[in-house]
Amino acid sequence: MIKKLSAEAFGTFWLVFGGAGSAVLAAGFPELGIGFVGVSLAFGLTVLTAAYALGGISGGHFNPAVSLGLAVAGKFSWRDLIPYWVAQVVGGLIAGGVLYLIATGKADASIGGFATNGYGDLSPGGFSLTAVLIAEVVLTAFFLIIILGATSARVPAGFAPIAIGLALTLIHLISIPVSNTSVNPARSTGVAFFAETAAVPQLWVFWLAPLIGAAIGGIIYKLLWDKA
Repeated sequence: MIKKLSAEAFGTFWLVFGGAGSAVLAAGFPELGIGFVGVSLAFGLTVLTAAYALGGISGGHFNPAVSLGLAVAGKFSWRDLIPYWVAQVVGGLIAGGVLYLIATGKADASIGGFATNGYGDLSPGGFSLTAVLIAEVVLTAFFLIIILGATSARVPAGFAPIAIGLALTLIHLISIPVSNTSVNPARSTGVAFFAETAAVPQLWVFWLAPLIGAAIGGIIYKLLWDKA
């Protein structure tokens, strides 16, 4: 279990550091051309690489919502859920702290939103709480269905990380303008406490919506596809 929890912490660290880091550290250099498409690709690549590197140890969740969805679908032990959540959040917070130390290493550093998620004034496109809730629930549900389907015994082995990485990239392309894309409470928590905005009071949304969406995805998969 120690190895599994360590893998989850390391994997979540990499997801937050690589994904959010592409936004936080590259945002001040528009000449690099790293827009929201680049950030979307960064998140997809981090989960793909982490899944290949660490998935064989812990299952490669790196996301409390994924752990919950897998448990609902009967693919993960409920007794391991809270330990996995703790490891994932710790990994995300450490990544946020390291990013903060790097980002503040400039004399004219401005942290700003720090790649946090939000609704209303904190939404990149000014989307409402209702719109953000719907987007996060729907996208997380589909993310879980894709994860469960890609890791099923009915599909060729070894390609799941690619499908999951591409799915996360697409999810970010859809929802960065809406909520700056969470679908992962550990990712949201990891950066929220370092932002100069009111991200922490809105953090509950990015726990509630992804967890609900993950549970829905797990139920849909179990009812419609899983006959094992």
